[in-house]
Amino acid sequence: MALFGRNKKTEPTRTAYVVQPGGKKVADVKEVSRSKAAAGGAVGGHISEILRTPRITEKASSSMGVGVYTFDVADRATKRSIAEAVFEIYNVRPRMVHIVNIHGKVRRNARTGQYGMSRGGKKAYVYLKKGETLTIT
Repeated sequence: MALFGRNKKTEPTRTAYVVQPGGKKVADVKEVSRSKAAAGGAVGGHISEILRTPRITEKASSSMGVGVYTFDVADRATKRSIAEAVFEIYNVRPRMVHIVNIHGKVRRNARTGQYGMSRGGKKAYVYLKKGETLTIT
């Protein structure tokens, strides 16, 4: 067995307990696992952490009329996890999802003259079927 093998081990599943008013511990029907699949897919967190914020720009606003919505997403988000998050939050199944990496840019501080990097990220274009809309607040 290699020290840094490719196979990832998951912890054994544990049973969650519910305490009744009498003080008895009763096993819940649901089992709790700490594997990657139970933690929310590729992102490794709750499904609401995948879609960070909607991108409200001039280009994104004009494409909303056609049924294309733009979101800032987590760096480790996948197309499938983004589609699941949109369905969970907005109850609309997307037709297709495109992901674009945003590269960090070199910026100059006007006061000190020092150069630094602005943070990059990921954005996702979510395409909906004709006639479906999202209410973004």
